[in-house]
Amino acid sequence: MSKQSSRAEVVALKDESEQQPIPTAWRPVFCAVVSAFVEHDYRLESGVSGVEPLSVDVAVRIQNYIKEYGATLVPLPEETWNSSICMWYGDYWDVLVDLWTHEEGRSDLVLSARVREEKLGFGFQIELVYVP
Repeated sequence: MSKQSSRAEVVALKDESEQQPIPTAWRPVFCAVVSAFVEHDYRLESGVSGVEPLSVDVAVRIQNYIKEYGATLVPLPEETWNSSICMWYGDYWDVLVDLWTHEEGRSDLVLSARVREEKLGFGFQIELVYVP
């Protein structure tokens, strides 16, 4: 049995009063997005299911922010879910995923996104990568 399957599933809660951990079902999507960024695919041209394509403007801002940060982005480790959060805002969840770098481990960078319920699951809109 894998580590992932032995843990309790985290579900998406609509709680406007408290931050929640990132739901288990969303984690592979955010891992795929960050993996694309690691490969310098800032527009997500390789495609990530459920994620809206990024505009050139947003992709360039993300690329520039990561470059200016000065550390090498790495794929998300399992530990990122210990500190990443989401919060319900009436018709979407606001999400902050902690990013990791080769040089630092957990960095000051976060991936900001919005997640909405859709007929066939969830829709993901990547907002920005930045230092809060």
